[in-house]
Amino acid sequence: MMRGGNREMRRMLDKMGLEMKDIGNVEEVIIKTESKELYLLKPQVIEMKGKESTIFQVIASEIEEKERDVPTFKEEDIVLVTQQANVSREKAIQALIDAHGDMAQAILSLTT
Repeated sequence: MMRGGNREMRRMLDKMGLEMKDIGNVEEVIIKTESKELYLLKPQVIEMKGKESTIFQVIASEIEEKERDVPTFKEEDIVLVTQQANVSREKAIQALIDAHGDMAQAILSLTT
């Protein structure tokens, strides 16, 4: 820990061109990954703005973790929708997600 505490830290941040402020009354921060979601409840969030970027520091003592429902489709289904609708792989996957895995519905939604 530095002697002088916050005052020295603020001086260092000023020298680096960072402006720091506390964002008050934050209810929740959600972090989503491919397989799970993290809910940070009542966190303290500090925003540090630089010339070209912004950094957020999040401090939370209460964290809830939930698994995400990641739809999986057979490769053959994706290829079939891609070929039949003449679209990219990403569009085919999104159409299958929207159609809840129904290939016929996915192809129809992409071609009409």
